[in-house]
Formats: sequence, structure tokens, C-alpha cells
Amino acid sequence: MSEQSTPGIPDLPEYPEYVERVLEVAEQIPPGRVMTYGDVAEWLDEGGPRQVGRAMALYGAAVPWWRVVRADGVLLPGHERRALEHYRVEATPLRTAADGTQRLDMRRARWDGAPAEGPAHT
Repeated sequence: MSEQSTPGIPDLPEYPEYVERVLEVAEQIPPGRVMTYGDVAEWLDEGGPRQVGRAMALYGAAVPWWRVVRADGVLLPGHERRALEHYRVEATPLRTAADGTQRLDMRRARWDGAPAEGPAHT
């Protein structure tokens, strides 16, 4: 079986490393907080929102996927119910949109990557 390049997707040997880095960031996001796909790409200083979204779509099931979100706070289509369950358990800030749907309150829920305040864990 030969490896072939697909336009817009890194060659196979490089992709798993990028995916691993994306998943590591998702695991670092504290409960009750979120990062956008673009935030993750910026944090990694590599790729962009689409690449992060692709990595999460293909490999994100093993990490807290509900913490990596769209910048507009709209819940991931097809996964709204499961995401809302996680958000409620974690007390993630939500708001009700004009159309009555639940969205993330991005102003309050967005995490900038800074360590959590409070006593240090030893």
C-alpha cells in the first residue's frame, strides 16, 4: 500500500503528530471552560480552525470534545444533547439565543490557556 498526499491534508506521517497535539490541548481545557477551533490552532501556532475541526471530528471522541467549539457558541450539530449534558454537569456558562436555542456564553466560558487560579496542586 503506497502513501499518497491529499491536497490540504498533511502527509500521513505528520498528521498523527498534529492530531496528538490538538488532543493534548483539548485535554488541558478545564471543566466548565471552552476553546474555539481557532484558539486551539493559535495555541499550537500551527494549522487553522478547519484542521483542528478535522482532527477533533476524526479522533476527538477519546477527549473532552465538547470543550472545543465554534467561535459563535453554537453547539455542534448532531451532538447538541450530549454536549448540553456535559455543559450542565460542568457548569459551563450557557445563554439562550433569540431563537430559543441554547448556546455557549463565549464571553464567560472561553478559556485563554492560563493556569487556573487558586491553590496549586502538589
